[in-house]
Amino acid sequence: MHSLSKPKILLIYTGGTIGMRKDFETGALKAFNFSKLLHSIPELQLLDCEIDTFSFENPIDSSDMNPEHWADMARTIEKNYLDFDGFVVLHGSDTMSYSASALSFMFENLSKPIIFTGSQLPIGDLRTDAKENLITAIQIASLQENGAPLIKEVCLYFEYKLYRGNRTTKINAEHFRAFVSPNYPFLVESGVHLKINSDLFLETNAEDSLKVNTHLDNNVAIIKMFPGINKKVLTAILNSEGLKGIVLETYGAGNAPTEGWFLNLLQSAINKGLYIVNVTQCAIGSVSMGQYETSTTMKKLGIISGKDITTEAAITKLMYLLAQNIPQEDFKIAFETSLRGEMQ
Repeated sequence: MHSLSKPKILLIYTGGTIGMRKDFETGALKAFNFSKLLHSIPELQLLDCEIDTFSFENPIDSSDMNPEHWADMARTIEKNYLDFDGFVVLHGSDTMSYSASALSFMFENLSKPIIFTGSQLPIGDLRTDAKENLITAIQIASLQENGAPLIKEVCLYFEYKLYRGNRTTKINAEHFRAFVSPNYPFLVESGVHLKINSDLFLETNAEDSLKVNTHLDNNVAIIKMFPGINKKVLTAILNSEGLKGIVLETYGAGNAPTEGWFLNLLQSAINKGLYIVNVTQCAIGSVSMGQYETSTTMKKLGIISGKDITTEAAITKLMYLLAQNIPQEDFKIAFETSLRGEMQ
């Protein structure tokens, strides 16, 4: 049953620039009281929805974000899931794409919006982008159709655009347009009116009940290829105790060196049960192993294709799948299958 009353939105504050103030002694930005943030935006009272709030007991800079905090967010949303129509998570921009990606995998059969947003300038700054980001994120989270939420996935809203969360990456530390979705179009654009591309929304089955997976396995690593990568260093990483999977950022369409020592190291790691995911270093495009000779051997080794997935989504998907105890022979297929619209 769907209520005919105003949509109820839970605003979750984890920390980040949006709710920070300058320390007068050091000049550094520090988190401040969440209630003061709300008082700074009286316009929220004009929105056609009811807003309730929840704050991390100890708000953090997003550089300190980790899987335990993701689990805290997920449990908070799960606990309040039946009482609210949508959720807006205020988060630091530096690791926002990682968090949005992680939660997209942690929530299975999601039927309500979880929208991440934040800002490049604190809420109290004269030229802050915080107000627009927060107000519009809440407005979009409140959108309904036939009494049910219009958006049913984890998203990220920043600088007039709503993106699928696990398709985003942060590209700019100075401009208000901090995020892009390199391989998937925006879902909603804010202007005089909201331009809604509903045909791009993730399809969900309303019959399936919500399942929240709060356990992630972070015995993973990201290795970025570069000319002159050292055998000794790579050997040390691949032989790290407890390591279960790596995201290998390769060149172009998934290319890497063809030197014997390099391929032998990868083969040895795979034989020992390590999962290796091939993603491209390029901001736009997809891995296509076998397109060039330099990636043909990697394909033969059984390396997993990340296709057009972002590094942020790849590493969090790896954490998620490792925690699912999937049989080794099925893992490659599981990763190469789109679970939450993170790849094509």
